[in-house]
Amino acid sequence: MFKFKIVGMMALTAFAMSIVLVFDAVTSSADQNIPEKEVVTTAALSGLARTFKDPYTGMEFVFIKGGCYEMGDTFGSGNKDEKPSHKVCVDDFYLGIYEVTQGQWEKVMGNNPSSFKKGNDYPVDRVSWEDVEQFIHRLNSQTGRKYRLPTEAEWEYAARSGGKQEKYAGTNQEGELEEYVWYVHNSDFQTHPVGQKRPNGLGLYDMLGNVSEWCADWYDENYYEKSPADNPKGPDSGTYRVLRGVSYLNDWYEVRVSIRAKTTPSTRMNLYGFRLGFSAQ
Repeated sequence: MFKFKIVGMMALTAFAMSIVLVFDAVTSSADQNIPEKEVVTTAALSGLARTFKDPYTGMEFVFIKGGCYEMGDTFGSGNKDEKPSHKVCVDDFYLGIYEVTQGQWEKVMGNNPSSFKKGNDYPVDRVSWEDVEQFIHRLNSQTGRKYRLPTEAEWEYAARSGGKQEKYAGTNQEGELEEYVWYVHNSDFQTHPVGQKRPNGLGLYDMLGNVSEWCADWYDENYYEKSPADNPKGPDSGTYRVLRGVSYLNDWYEVRVSIRAKTTPSTRMNLYGFRLGFSAQ
């Protein structure tokens, strides 16, 4: 099992970038330390006691009952691309309880691309969207399963503890941020082992902070104005892919579940990681 924490992601100061940022734009499992009892209990509190553990990598997933919710800026403090808030419905799905770790990546890919090579239970970082797709293809070939990146709509629904009116993935209290998130005020400008902070209402760790997480969708600043209500999957094409969840370098005013980020699918930074999911059908 893992133990993990949380952080922020968008505007980086030149100072912070000069110290810790490793940028590479290209063209081209350890056991978690969270006791099983805690995972089951937090899931059961939301009526989601079913979990799944991948026997090959040790990745753990929780069943998330689908539903409808108000997606986007519901607190009035968001950026233009977080508006308008709009009703979205998602089907049942599974999502990783933790961000994919360096140990799990190395198990599948045979290498560790991370900038912060501190242990198997740290989130893998410095992976591009294209790298992640290669990981998923290889993992699915090895396991016979259909793992994938979550859509933006699934990610935010899960981060909001099942579509609740939550600003910080587990709480609405700014004073409680450090209990849930690794961000610039407590991260020491680096990632931390997964699962050390408090989980949200679905038993998910590090939905905000630690590393920003790739989603499946192409990015469109105005997509929310035309998004379908049922299982939106983003635009059919684009230049950028979406990242959600902020990173260890984001400040408090960026740490919210509705914030969106974008970059090209070939970009690698030590802020970027991911978690996997799969459909419940």
